[in-house]
Amino acid sequence: MKTTKIFSTLALLFAIIATSQPRLNQKREQIKALKIAFITDELKLTSEEAAKFWPLYNAYEEKQKNYRKERIRAYMESKESGDIDKMSDKEAATFLNEIENSEEEAFQARKKFIASLKAILPPTKILKLKKAEEGFNKKLLKQFRDKVGKE
Repeated sequence: MKTTKIFSTLALLFAIIATSQPRLNQKREQIKALKIAFITDELKLTSEEAAKFWPLYNAYEEKQKNYRKERIRAYMESKESGDIDKMSDKEAATFLNEIENSEEEAFQARKKFIASLKAILPPTKILKLKKAEEGFNKKLLKQFRDKVGKE
C-alpha cells in the first residue's frame, strides 16, 4: 500500500516535471540551496566539516536519485504491460524482485554513506543529519501544501 502511494506520487511528480522543465530546474536549485543552508545550520558544521561532508552527501543524494528513477522506471514498465491486477504471478514476482533489489541497493548505499560520515563527523551530528533531512522535507511539504491550498 505504502509503496503504491510512493510510486503514484513519484509518477505524478515526474509528469509535472516533464511539463515545466526550465522553471523546475531553477526551483530545484533553489530547493537545493535551501537544503544545504538548513542542514549546515542544523548540524552546525564547521567549514572543515562542511568541506568534507558536502561532496559525500551530494554523491549519496545522486545515488538515491538514481535508485528512485530506477524504481519509477520499473513501475512504469509494469503499468505499460498492463494493470498490476492483470499481471501473472511470474510478472508480479519479477517486478517485486526489482523493487526489493532497488530498495536493498539504496539501503546499502545509506550504510556506506553513514560509515564514511563516521570518519568526518561525530555520531551526534550524523544523528542530527537524519533529523535535519526529515525536518527539511516536512517543511518543504508544508510549504507545498500551503501553496496548493491557496490556489
